[in-house]
Amino acid sequence: MAHASVASLMRTIESLLTFNSPMQSLTCDHREDFSDLHEKISSLEVVVKNLEKNNVSGEMTDFEVEVKEVANIVEHTIQLRVTEVVLASDENLREKAHERLSDSLQQVAEDIDCIWKESTKIQDKGKQVSKESLVHDFSSSTDDILNVNNNMVGRDDQMKRLLEDLTTCYSGEPKVIPIVGMGGIGKTTLAKEVYNHGSILCRFDVRAWATVSQQHNIKEILLSLLQSTIKMDDTAKMKGEAELADMLQKSLKRKRYLIVLDDIWSCEVWDGMRRCFPTEDNAGNRILLTTRNDEVACYAGVKNLSLRMSFMDQDESWSLFKTAAFSNEALPYEFETVGKQIADECHGLPLTIVVVAGLLKSKRAIDDWRSVAKDVKSFVTNDPDERCSHVLGLSYNHLTSDLKTCLLHFGIFPEDSEIPVKNLMRSWMAEGFLKLENDLEGEAEKCLQELVDRCLVLVCKKSLDGTKIRSCKVHDLIYDLCVREIQRENIFIMNNIVLDYSDSECRFASMQKIQPFKRVTDGKIVYCPYGVCRAILTPVHRQLRDYDNNDLLRRTHSIISFHREIDNFPIQILSLIWLRYLSLCCRENLDIPPEICRLWNLQTLIVKGNLRSSVGIKCPVQIWGLMQLRHLKLPRFYLPDCPSGSVDKRRHLDFSNLQTISYLSSGCCTNEVILGIQNVKKLGIRQDVTDYGCYRDSGPLNNLIHLHQLETLSFTCCYSETFPATLKKMKLERTYISWLYLDIIAKLPNLEVLKLMGGACRGKEWYPNVRGFTQLKLLLIEYSFLKYWKATNDNFPALERLVLKECSYLEEIPIEFAEIPTLQLIELTRCLSELGKSAARIQQEQEDLGNNPWMFVSPVHFSGKNCTRNIRVDGIGRDIQFTSAISN
Repeated sequence: MAHASVASLMRTIESLLTFNSPMQSLTCDHREDFSDLHEKISSLEVVVKNLEKNNVSGEMTDFEVEVKEVANIVEHTIQLRVTEVVLASDENLREKAHERLSDSLQQVAEDIDCIWKESTKIQDKGKQVSKESLVHDFSSSTDDILNVNNNMVGRDDQMKRLLEDLTTCYSGEPKVIPIVGMGGIGKTTLAKEVYNHGSILCRFDVRAWATVSQQHNIKEILLSLLQSTIKMDDTAKMKGEAELADMLQKSLKRKRYLIVLDDIWSCEVWDGMRRCFPTEDNAGNRILLTTRNDEVACYAGVKNLSLRMSFMDQDESWSLFKTAAFSNEALPYEFETVGKQIADECHGLPLTIVVVAGLLKSKRAIDDWRSVAKDVKSFVTNDPDERCSHVLGLSYNHLTSDLKTCLLHFGIFPEDSEIPVKNLMRSWMAEGFLKLENDLEGEAEKCLQELVDRCLVLVCKKSLDGTKIRSCKVHDLIYDLCVREIQRENIFIMNNIVLDYSDSECRFASMQKIQPFKRVTDGKIVYCPYGVCRAILTPVHRQLRDYDNNDLLRRTHSIISFHREIDNFPIQILSLIWLRYLSLCCRENLDIPPEICRLWNLQTLIVKGNLRSSVGIKCPVQIWGLMQLRHLKLPRFYLPDCPSGSVDKRRHLDFSNLQTISYLSSGCCTNEVILGIQNVKKLGIRQDVTDYGCYRDSGPLNNLIHLHQLETLSFTCCYSETFPATLKKMKLERTYISWLYLDIIAKLPNLEVLKLMGGACRGKEWYPNVRGFTQLKLLLIEYSFLKYWKATNDNFPALERLVLKECSYLEEIPIEFAEIPTLQLIELTRCLSELGKSAARIQQEQEDLGNNPWMFVSPVHFSGKNCTRNIRVDGIGRDIQFTSAISN
């Protein structure tokens, strides 16, 4: 992972070269040196990425180790010298600091030159490390790991569906059916089971199987397929790819064939193979492929035929474990309880289950099994054949350098933890994993989606409209892989981990590069001797004290996160000029000092806590100097106007990078403030007691119409009468507007999500007067007194989801909703039972109109008087589910 160190160094230098950076005046004498250094490192980054791409074994070469160490030292040196310049207390000290910076730049340039010359020699000689044959041999040898006694255990439903898809007649070209899932989940086992199934043997004239693997060879794949379609002699092996492809195509013509391509890793491989198969209309032809990559599955296959493998449930896990551990032997009674415990600890991954069961097969002492049950993970790790590590290592080694770094970051979180995506992505940004000149949030979302598509990251929660991932996690074996790689490559060093506080947010492991992350677990911040500390994560400090190690603080690079409430703003933090992420938890309102502008690299500023004072946090005017700021989240805060003339005179002293703001005082939305946050995409506004007089005066909030990048808007205790047309999501809470007011919102041309939370609207009647909400996909109404609701089918023509919570007076959903062809889901929580019956009528109308022929309604049970707790009518995919549990 030399690339991670080089990328971090690049981000540091780029921050010094950024136009209008506060550091320009302090480093202008060295700008040419920094530019030259940036150019050299940029070229080196390309070389390192290529080296890591071609190094399929995952082992770092000596050159990569050297690059990583030099990059770390260079970054530390630059940050240390620049910090000395910035914090110099007088002109004499500053001049000496500049001299040291100049000398250091000359030295690090020489170090980079030496590395560059060495990289040139390596490229010229073509000395690339490759263990291609090892990878190929291993992938071939793992085909039958999960096939216990030649019979598949479990997966009955998936087996049934796959057989149906393989034998159903479809018109058009040969249908491609992808099986997708993480390594070790049983894709190949399932494919082999159907490949050899009796109904398949009878149906297809020709069956052929080829294992593709990471280091694919098209010629070898073609030869493997031809062995099943024609009689070959040794001369076939002498032919070229084009001739072999032609032979394969001819051998398949006018025959009903089933082709299995096992373990495809890229779309390019599919492009190379698809031309080899006849395309004439034969309704029976099938191509079955297995892959770990969702992108490949979507690219090659038919979407509704794709089969995504899930983890085994408890019963399937136990059945597989029992079969693998005891074969045909009778299961001793005393082993059942501990055996089930061990199977559960495998977390539903068949590979782990079979490996653990196989290792225990020779152990018949109950104490041995109990010992394993206490730490299944270590037992798997100590497998002499390292089967789990090898299988999952293939997925890791196939990642790009950027994705490897992002995946390893999961290793700093507690095992099995559900990670908020916002925290994860902002941490990636703070660590410099993503290029500064790009849309950082967009790049982070893209990286996360790629890891999900490659079945390495599991999605836990999505946004209500289903468009965003809200939280995620990794399987415990992937987590172990991350920790192992972190320790092996010495990218981040786990240090001082003591989980002594129950708050899930502080159950954070430490991560270090050169000693970059420090976890504070006692009453004192101690000396860190190894260089720039990337983060301090402290759950125990109420405040920083004079005897805390300020040298450590000055060299903290990326993240500081306080999870216990603090009494005042820790002024020692103001010397951390490289800090990118700052999260504080306070008991009282914090006075943010004017010196906050020293944190010129800060990207994320979060202040949490239940503020007891009715007065919001007041930000100093100097906060506008934080031009790298992207996310500003405080419970309530006042933002002063931009410094006089900064907007009109184009001095660019504004939040041009700011993406999210919450929660801004409603009285702060002056023209000057709005002009200073022109690029904000997500904005939350709250009314404070101090601007209560503005509650019925929406004048300042009407300035929001000038925010032409705004996509998400949240109002609490305030409202506006004009909005930018770019809005896609809106949330109202305690605004107490009339239902008639929603006619204004209904005219927004791009609005897709509307959430009406508690107290959003007053009154019991909602009769929309205009044809509107033309793009609305999700409507949520919560804690409402709404009793009478009338609508036509052109009021919500594109609605997909309707969610009603605690609507204790509403008895009927407009029956016209049954005429909305896009409607997929109605979800009710703690509503009247009459409302549940109304939803059922709409569902029946949908069926009668043929809008969703796959819907079905499961039995509805009512208890108590007339209050439902949970009702869900779901028409997503192939069917619709309607369940309820009622309480009063």
